[in-house]
Amino acid sequence: MSYYPLSLWSWQDAVKAVFLDRVNILSNYERVVASPSVRMALPSVIALKTYIKPARFPAFTRFNVFLRDNFSCQYCGEGTELTFDHVIPRSRGGLTTWENVVAACSPCNLRKANNLPARAKMWPAQKPYRPSVAKLHRNGQGFPPNFLHESWQDFLYWDTELEP
Repeated sequence: MSYYPLSLWSWQDAVKAVFLDRVNILSNYERVVASPSVRMALPSVIALKTYIKPARFPAFTRFNVFLRDNFSCQYCGEGTELTFDHVIPRSRGGLTTWENVVAACSPCNLRKANNLPARAKMWPAQKPYRPSVAKLHRNGQGFPPNFLHESWQDFLYWDTELEP
């Protein structure tokens, strides 16, 4: 088990998986979706019917970059208004990869603009890197859960009723 659900799916993907008989529904939301011929409660927790080996490295997503960087600007440490910053700007040939993108607050991102770190005199607190899934899970354990639907409570690792 982990701090975060093993994966989050869009409601459309979850419904599609139900109709393709690829998952078991463990819990539902109260909300109902309907087509002309079918009505169903939206699944809130599903389990795959067949095991799929998890990826060793997580997908490159905005959320995962922020999680890797502990939801803080890599230039000033703030945790609000987070954006992507390309350490080597795209206008200078930088790629959108784990090794070139860091979390940055909007003011720092605007201040750095399309400059290289030396020219801007702004260096990230840590060199960007591709994290493992385990690393992201460890980072996630340092944050209290935000909104989690009550139907998820029985399926997550921690007890939200306990004080830290």
